[in-house]
Amino acid sequence: MAPGNQAEMTFLEHLEELRWRIIWSVLALVIGVGLAFYILFRVEDILLLLQQPVLPYLHGRKLVYTHPADPFRIVLSLALALGTIFASPVILWQVWSFLSPALYQHEKRVIVPVLIAAALLFSAGVALSWFVILPLTLRVFASIQSASLEPMLTFRDYFGFAMSLCLALGAAFELPIAVLALSALGLVTPTTLNRLRRHAVVLIIVLAAFITPGQDPISLAALAVPLYLLYELSVVASKLVVRRRERRAAEQAAAEATG
Repeated sequence: MAPGNQAEMTFLEHLEELRWRIIWSVLALVIGVGLAFYILFRVEDILLLLQQPVLPYLHGRKLVYTHPADPFRIVLSLALALGTIFASPVILWQVWSFLSPALYQHEKRVIVPVLIAAALLFSAGVALSWFVILPLTLRVFASIQSASLEPMLTFRDYFGFAMSLCLALGAAFELPIAVLALSALGLVTPTTLNRLRRHAVVLIIVLAAFITPGQDPISLAALAVPLYLLYELSVVASKLVVRRRERRAAEQAAAEATG
């Protein structure tokens, strides 16, 4: 019997189930992208809305595009991203339904909160990047040689830069989840994290200075402080995982001794 207390399936039955899970996931993604296209084409001036962080530095002008298909490509990229978000509940449910029969009950209780925390942390990183880090970075870039150079930014370059920054910070905010997984595998311990704290602080400051160039301490602190707090959160998560593993090992040893 599997950990989920369901009858074991043959290899071909697993393949058939996986095929249908993939089909439903792809169908949900297609519907999600189609719905996103409908919403984006119904919303007026969606491209103007995306330009808000950079508009103060264009001196009354707009972003330009150099290829006739650039506006459509940008809308397509947005539709794919938004459609993936719309379809993610169905996709995650299909993945969960396929994997959950092979999981023990205590593993199921851990995975769901971890997935929710990962989504919230990624969203927090993207929000911090879009509303705080991106405007600060654009302000620093616009101040460099502003009297000698005339900006003529294309929407494609700006959009690519903004999305790269948002995705990078969203991925960086997944640090506690990565440490949690490494701790569960026994590859990272709280002792190691505490010993490397000073190195982590230096690395965080260097990373924050690289992402937010210039000598503005506010920009540096706006990124460095959240990243350091995430590191401390990772230490706490690692301690919880190690304590849980040690407690389960002690209970198992006690059960074997009494048995």
